[in-house]
Amino acid sequence: METTGGELPPGGHWFNPVAAFLGQAYLRNAFTLGTAQEVDFLVDALDLRAGMRVLDAGCGPGRHALELGRRGIAVLGVDASPEFLALARADADELPVEFVEADVRELRYSEEFDAVICLCQGGFGLLGGDDAELDVVRVLGAALLPGGRIALSAFSSYFVVRHLEAGESFDARLGINHEIAVVRDPHGREREFDLWTTCYTPRELRLIAERAGLVVDDVFGVTPGAYARAAPSIDVPEHLLLAHRPR
Repeated sequence: METTGGELPPGGHWFNPVAAFLGQAYLRNAFTLGTAQEVDFLVDALDLRAGMRVLDAGCGPGRHALELGRRGIAVLGVDASPEFLALARADADELPVEFVEADVRELRYSEEFDAVICLCQGGFGLLGGDDAELDVVRVLGAALLPGGRIALSAFSSYFVVRHLEAGESFDARLGINHEIAVVRDPHGREREFDLWTTCYTPRELRLIAERAGLVVDDVFGVTPGAYARAAPSIDVPEHLLLAHRPR
């Protein structure tokens, strides 16, 4: 079994080697199997309809973008991993979905999308804390049409600290959870990778969104594949922020 190790690398692209190794095996993870349910929830929560245009920031292999495309919603998926984007494009067929390789922080769209989604820590929560995530939310907010809505998920600090496992460490200053995970590629080969995930409280997400100029509608506690309008809880792994750009 190969191993990696070291400090959090600068620039926030530490996940790219993980994505390159995982490939199609990423979609075998249990947390990826509830895509249809998550999109059902998002269509309702964001009031999405066929013909609308959505930005999927940090789209990974495109599971949410593709599911939205199957419902007639035009999606631009953006990710920094060429391997994940290749998987997304292979399943796009004739769907109204496009995928672009880019750093989410460097996007410069202005009032072009009816909605933005940023889920599963894609483009948010993998950048090492500080104000990097605020910069992302500002970029995503700028991409929205006036009145447009955003859904953004983030790991819960409460859950991570309450359920901290052996070998994991939590940086209380930055809110970053570090773990060394054994990852299997599509052929079953194993490799260890360092994973760093920034975690949040609902109050932090509200403050970030407000500083980015958005109006917060709600913050829910959600589990992958079981999105619901439920209050945040210390025993629920993620928070889902819903907000909109003022008109």
